[in-house]
Amino acid sequence: MEEQGAGLAKRLATLLSGLLECMCFAGVIFGWASLVYVLKDMCYFEELCVPVANGTGNGTQGSDCRAQDEQLSLIFTIGSFMNNFMTFPTGYIFDRFGTRPARLLAISLFTSGTLLIAFSTAATALILFPAMCLLSIGGILLILTNMQVGNLFGKHRSTIITLYNGAFDSSSAIFLVIKLLYERGLTLKAMFLFLSACSAWHLIRTLFLMPRWHIPYPLSSGYTYGLRCQRQGCCTQEERRPGLNDGADKPGDLRSELGLGDADAGKAILGKGESGAGPGHGEPPALSFRACIFSKLFFWHLTWLSVMQLRHYLFIGTLNPMLEHLAARDTALVSTYTNAFAFTQLCGVLCAPWNGLILDRHKRGKSKQGSAKGGSDSLADLRSCVLSLAVTALQCVAFSVCASVPVLPVQYATFILQVLSRSFLYGGNAAFLAIAFPLEHFGKLYGLVMGLSALVSLLQYPCFALIKGPLNDDPFYVNIALIIVILLAFVSPLVVLRECQRQEKAREKQYVDSPAMALDKSSGVESSI
Repeated sequence: MEEQGAGLAKRLATLLSGLLECMCFAGVIFGWASLVYVLKDMCYFEELCVPVANGTGNGTQGSDCRAQDEQLSLIFTIGSFMNNFMTFPTGYIFDRFGTRPARLLAISLFTSGTLLIAFSTAATALILFPAMCLLSIGGILLILTNMQVGNLFGKHRSTIITLYNGAFDSSSAIFLVIKLLYERGLTLKAMFLFLSACSAWHLIRTLFLMPRWHIPYPLSSGYTYGLRCQRQGCCTQEERRPGLNDGADKPGDLRSELGLGDADAGKAILGKGESGAGPGHGEPPALSFRACIFSKLFFWHLTWLSVMQLRHYLFIGTLNPMLEHLAARDTALVSTYTNAFAFTQLCGVLCAPWNGLILDRHKRGKSKQGSAKGGSDSLADLRSCVLSLAVTALQCVAFSVCASVPVLPVQYATFILQVLSRSFLYGGNAAFLAIAFPLEHFGKLYGLVMGLSALVSLLQYPCFALIKGPLNDDPFYVNIALIIVILLAFVSPLVVLRECQRQEKAREKQYVDSPAMALDKSSGVESSI
């Protein structure tokens, strides 16, 4: 009994420390707008500003700092690109070498990034380029290794995973804290040295509260993890590398790892002309990886993610110059709205589970209808994605419309819609890929879709250059163009809905043509005679 209590306490410590880690470190780069305020005050890239004549020839009136804004925006563009693009190689490192080596690499990268910023000055401002890339890659590795903590809590697993994703979004508020402390007199160097010192806490957590390899699902009886178990000399599943004489290479283990049953692991959604039920089975045969990436569902889902992610990244990267434009360069007003934006980001941890609730509740209703009609849980899962995908796209359109209104108070509504839309976006992306395609391809598909969407996100820099150049700091026309592009995201739920209808008709036809149905009909004829 005491051992069970100690085990539960350790799991709770792992859960809470992981939540704190994700909330304070994993996604700090997305608080860029707050850090830009500090960097400008410290004269980073100020040499790019040029004096502007007052029109009379007698002097100058302020400075034109568009080149400075472009340079700072480029830093965020590259950093956010690395956050997505490196998902595939970092995921491979995690899968191949286990939790501890992946976390040690993450700690090294993150600490190197914080140290570079701590020792940077206005004269060495170019150091920010590698620094933000290191923070970004280290952060994505931290959340990747923390996602498995949900496996420790059985039926609450999905809730914990969504909470961790929300905590990742909320971590952007850390740069707000840095901004507020900077305004109170603390130096940027001191604050980033403190973040660097936190690597000792990451290291302790890695050794004592995280596994050497991976946390299995479901858990085996007596499962333990951490250095304490190793020192006591006990032999558990965790201490053995998966795949060595333990049957970990069996197909069923992948299903167990993600907590899905046999029926769920075999589900695959195909484009037109690519599917077909196996003989005597209600589920279609699993797709190859090549068939998945060339399917209509994958293409339109990639479009769904890419256009909305571009909108979010462009908004975050251009928030500071946009606020300066709307506030007529009033520094105090810009600071107030920057703080308001950062505070709303804290709500990401609260908003993230809502999308899961939509998926679960909609699935239960569709599952009951499907059971009455002879449908399957996998088809109910896919149907539940239609509403989630549509709601996320609708939120992004509403957020983009508000962002296009050149009225400063309207931006409060923009901030709220932005954090809602972003919280739904990434959770919905992972959920759809797990539901719509064979489970054995999930890691590859997730890395691929994030990498390809990262390439699209690079368009934010030419958009920003267009705003700063020909459009003279007026983002209105770019915002209108983005709203039109975001409408493409609504194609994805329509394609999924059409696929559901096609599969349902195929199942009904198969049920009518099945021998059991023929036997039921013959029995009915005999009873009527």
